[in-house]
Amino acid sequence: MSGVFLHAFEHGMGEATRIARRLAASVGPISVHSFPDEETLVTVSRPGAHACIYCPLDRPNLRLVELLLAVDALRRNGARRLVLVAPYLCYMRQDKAFHAGEAVSQQAISQLFSGLFDRIVTVDPHLHRVGTLAAVFPGIETECLSAAAAIADFAMAKGMTSDMLVAGPDEESRQWVEQIAAPLGCMSLVGEKRRLGDRRVEIEFPARSLDGKTILLTDDIVSSGGTMIEATRSLKRRGAGAIKIAVSHALFSAETGARLREAGADEIWSTTSVPHPTNCIALDPLLADALRKELE
Repeated sequence: MSGVFLHAFEHGMGEATRIARRLAASVGPISVHSFPDEETLVTVSRPGAHACIYCPLDRPNLRLVELLLAVDALRRNGARRLVLVAPYLCYMRQDKAFHAGEAVSQQAISQLFSGLFDRIVTVDPHLHRVGTLAAVFPGIETECLSAAAAIADFAMAKGMTSDMLVAGPDEESRQWVEQIAAPLGCMSLVGEKRRLGDRRVEIEFPARSLDGKTILLTDDIVSSGGTMIEATRSLKRRGAGAIKIAVSHALFSAETGARLREAGADEIWSTTSVPHPTNCIALDPLLADALRKELE
């Protein structure tokens, strides 16, 4: 294949390089120049006919305009098929208007991306009432990958055994809890969450003593951290021993990380879906496998 296969912004270049190395493919930088008025000029390497953009969307209001301009540059320079590799996909949570006058951000992103890309590859998108990624982006190809196996493998390498527990803070986390617990041969535990406000929740786990058991507490996203902090405290009240937190997408601040540890978390693990100090679970094997067919 002539031309650059995988294109990446500076914030994703490290992970993109690891993916490209697994595919024996070329990778090129997407450069961004900022003008004094904060407009940007985006420049790409000359793409092949099939081109992929690697772009975690963890700071979406900054990333989206740069991504839009990169798509324009790639199309103008010969890319006929364009694949977005966004291991974290932004604005998926707001899938309906809860109050009069609200935007439905998932639908807005759907309309934008469906007109830009031929295929979208992502990891553990935060979907609620819309059950599949294909339903979010009708008319284009989609691939929804799961980090569960990578998390389970990492937990096993760190010494997690079948007599430990995998827990999730609420019913929505059950899918990740079960996918991680199964290969480890662990029992699972899911809490019941009651929301008291935008940042306040109560979480109760089934009435049982945890007898000092090691817990792997998992969810797809940690942002403000309120849910996982309360879940950690609740598990400690039930007698949990060491608590290790594993998340697909670490969107939280250093202050939130400190509060998680104060609540009782011994370790915090995250995948490389977005750059974060807690990254330790590699996704490049998973993403490289998903892109192999683009090289055929």
